[in-house]
Amino acid sequence: MPIRTNRGRAAVYRRLWGWPLRSPRHLMGTLVFLAILVTALGIVLPKAIGKPQAKASPTTGTTTSVTATTAPGAAAPVPTSNLPTRLSAPLATPTTAAPNGDAVRVAKEWAAAWVDHPAGITSDQWLAKLKPFTTEEYLPVMASVDPANIPATKVTGEPTVGTSYTSSVQLTIPTDGPKLAITVVNTNAGWRVADYDQAS
Repeated sequence: MPIRTNRGRAAVYRRLWGWPLRSPRHLMGTLVFLAILVTALGIVLPKAIGKPQAKASPTTGTTTSVTATTAPGAAAPVPTSNLPTRLSAPLATPTTAAPNGDAVRVAKEWAAAWVDHPAGITSDQWLAKLKPFTTEEYLPVMASVDPANIPATKVTGEPTVGTSYTSSVQLTIPTDGPKLAITVVNTNAGWRVADYDQAS
């Protein structure tokens, strides 16, 4: 059996594998060409075929539309939606009722504590008198009032009821200074003052 030389083996490889393996230069050229071809196909094919549209979800009776157009350097737009609001029914109208006796009493006692600010009283002492008749939410607002600036020293008449509901009563109480427009609300702790203003 004849012994094949390296030159003979190279001839066999060339016949079996063709021209790309004739030399390392041809092999590298083939690999570069294939890489360029794959990259080009990856870019061109999706554009030519087009992206498939997202499947529409089953209709549920509500749709959402969002419009987003942002100019360079501008703040992001707020999405707009035509979804229904959380409240599907109108708010219940307050039920009118005769003025509650406890509500009127609390308003009178609150007004009496409001005008009671002798010289030297501290804000904490004055606020302590108001606390039994004031809602917890409104106490921080009252804490910002300086009793020395209150232009009244006594209540001068009976309350006048403005509007009265089962859950709130608005009334006016005269003083030797401005009239007090007071709102009393029905809470879990009973009737409490939730707001006031100095009326002319």
